[in-house]
Amino acid sequence: MTVDAAAERLADADVVLLGELHGNRAVHALELELARALFRIEKGRLALGAEMFEADDQLVLDEYLEGLIPHRHLVSEAKVWDNHQTDYRPLVDFAKENGLRFVATNVPRRYASLVAREGLEGLRRLSDEARRWVAPLPIGVDPATPGYREMLGMNLQMGHGMPIAPENLVAAQAVKDATMAHFIARALVPGGLFLHFNGAFHSQDRGGICWYLERAHPRLRVMAVTSVLGDPATFDDAYRGCGDLVFVAAVT
Repeated sequence: MTVDAAAERLADADVVLLGELHGNRAVHALELELARALFRIEKGRLALGAEMFEADDQLVLDEYLEGLIPHRHLVSEAKVWDNHQTDYRPLVDFAKENGLRFVATNVPRRYASLVAREGLEGLRRLSDEARRWVAPLPIGVDPATPGYREMLGMNLQMGHGMPIAPENLVAAQAVKDATMAHFIARALVPGGLFLHFNGAFHSQDRGGICWYLERAHPRLRVMAVTSVLGDPATFDDAYRGCGDLVFVAAVT
């Protein structure tokens, strides 16, 4: 399927979740091309958003989009990722050049870290001001949600060798997914299309962000694009169901 054909299919949605492989050049190129193709269809009805910007950086991001501050101030004052310049700045600049909104959707990482240490109960200790940047409490977590089942079997460690309880690991992932779903839904406008960039794990198999969006807003039309590594010349049956559209990027 061509990018333009994919855009035609995705344009019927209210929300498109583009699950990327972080740092994969082919996937990042696809993201920009798909944004351009959807813009040709949707024009000013298109809005963008990304996991790569935390919700409390929205003010700085808006100031850059409006031309109030130079890019170096966005980099110094927002918590941009290490690959921002090559992989995410082109998306932000595309929004800026075309007068589109770009929404910072992710929970501040300090709060996800708090949940990894203390579980979701740790969020109750936050001030009312801090809770503005988190999905409304309480945040429900279903361990059977696609992706979360696998996480429950993982044994990870935090800094200084401290173990993370598997249930807290899932809770930290859930607070990210729920918060991204919350800010996506809050940014929707009637007749608009919201294109969101996130790691594939946050939306594949209709879990993560998709799961929270569809339960809070069952009438929303949500479509997921999932990126996988494989042979682009073939389509493995194992890919079926992991996304409405699947982008197979070559293993390099």
